[in-house]
Amino acid sequence: MSILCCVPVIECVYCLGCSHWLWKKCMYSAGHESESWGLATSDEFVPIPRLCRFILAVYEEDLHNPMWAPPGGYGLDPHQVILKKDYDQTQGRVTPYMIYLDHDNDSVVLAIRGLNLAKESDYAVLLDNKLGQTKFDGGYVHNGLLKAAMWVFEEEHEVLNRLLEENPSYSLTFVGHSLGAGVVSLLVLFVVQNRSRLGNIERKRIRCFAIAPPRCMSLHLAVTYADVINSVVLQDDFLPRTTTALEDVFKSIICLPCLLCLTCVKDTFTFEEKKLKDTRRLYAPGRLYHIVVRKPLRLGRYPPVVRTAVPVDGRFDQLVLSCNATADHAIIWIQRESQRALDLMLEEDQVMQIPVEQKIVRQKSVVEDHEEEYRAAIMKAASLNIPMSPSPSYGTFHDTEEGESSAGGSLNEGSPSMWSFKGMKRKWNQFVDRHFPMDDDDSGHMRFKKEES
Repeated sequence: MSILCCVPVIECVYCLGCSHWLWKKCMYSAGHESESWGLATSDEFVPIPRLCRFILAVYEEDLHNPMWAPPGGYGLDPHQVILKKDYDQTQGRVTPYMIYLDHDNDSVVLAIRGLNLAKESDYAVLLDNKLGQTKFDGGYVHNGLLKAAMWVFEEEHEVLNRLLEENPSYSLTFVGHSLGAGVVSLLVLFVVQNRSRLGNIERKRIRCFAIAPPRCMSLHLAVTYADVINSVVLQDDFLPRTTTALEDVFKSIICLPCLLCLTCVKDTFTFEEKKLKDTRRLYAPGRLYHIVVRKPLRLGRYPPVVRTAVPVDGRFDQLVLSCNATADHAIIWIQRESQRALDLMLEEDQVMQIPVEQKIVRQKSVVEDHEEEYRAAIMKAASLNIPMSPSPSYGTFHDTEEGESSAGGSLNEGSPSMWSFKGMKRKWNQFVDRHFPMDDDDSGHMRFKKEES
């Protein structure tokens, strides 16, 4: 009898706990994720609205007679479009793209558009992945997106090489949205490892802008390539936060809110340490730019604020229960809000009346801050003992099923396994020592070595 009397009490406690969780989850705003991040400056953010227009231009059939141009046009010269391929020419391997020679900004641009909901080939690319299926450069990547990226490279590397030879001072810029963002993110990984096929272009001349990207690479790759890859996310966008298999998302598209709610419950009760230690878990790539335009419990949109960081933990790990989760993924909204944010930054610069000399100093300071933040992110990842996979040869990749290893050769008996804790920690230490050598001073603290002139 006494046990039966406790049942209503347990049910009440359970209901209160569920109500409390639901209240906190509904109150959770995507703006909280980047509260501790620094504010982006106009100097670093200025290319993003322009590149969003380039992506929109890929949707046009005839750039000389555009039908869907945003206010102000696409901001490009149709005569400088080197090539533009649609679905017939890509054979369904990747979404349509174009190569544009941007003389105004001294850049060779390859822009790839996002997923077409009416094309089965796009779904095939996005859903071609299993947990821990494909390894690249010591980490895991999305299998279907990597195949699409390598197809684009094999098709266009000769064209890109020719343009860079004709314009030796130009940078090489990759930009994509949604599925295209995942393709360019993995394409730039392959380009960095195969620069010899592009005239040995310097790494600092390669840039990538992933607009609303899917999770496509493991954590240490996302941090390691943060000096090259920049991801842009509009407030509540669901795709960079989707940890559930994308196949399940599209199968459950009719009941997508239910699936997102269940994913929220799963992510809430998964420890952060467990997420970080899973080498197969994929993340949004590179440096993150978060455009925040709404505040909790308030209607309408507010002046956008752009925050940026190279986070290790808290890297868009939780879905947001928001009615704008899908609308914030649209490239047209991202272009509008990024343009509004840039206009506000430029107005603020005009009000402050910053001299030209001081602007140059600020640009150098931004670069130095980014380099320092990049180093700090790698050091933080190392301090958290986040495991690294065995690194294959540069420019190679292997398709492996879960549980298989792509490392060639056999380990010596008695030596620690690469997958053991000691082996993975050793790989991190080797990486940090190779890229960021450090000395022990007399105080016992660690300091970076000064670069030799």
